[in-house]
Amino acid sequence: VQLVEPGGGWVQAGGSLSPSCAVSENIFNFKAVTWYRQAPGNERELVARINVGGTRTYADSVKGRFTISRDGAANTVYLQMNSLESEDSARYYCNAHLLSRQFWGQGTQVTVSS
Repeated sequence: VQLVEPGGGWVQAGGSLSPSCAVSENIFNFKAVTWYRQAPGNERELVARINVGGTRTYADSVKGRFTISRDGAANTVYLQMNSLESEDSARYYCNAHLLSRQFWGQGTQVTVSS
């Protein structure tokens, strides 16, 4: 299974970015697809998750600003990030899991300039 995350980049505070996660297999084969992020010196943290049934979960810090969505035909999960803050700067990783098996992308860097 391969996950590729284009769409990161640099943006000023208040701006928007929309990275995507292209999965090499049918995304409905997985229990959930999740976006995580990790900033230097910090642990990796959950940002947003969409499970096979369509239920969405968000970290408190991004609620109301980030939206996770998916396109089953394209096997792609999106993360629309609005009103970005400097604290959102991190490397963002896509994860797909099925029972005990975890699959990760290489990540995409998001830098927000204040």
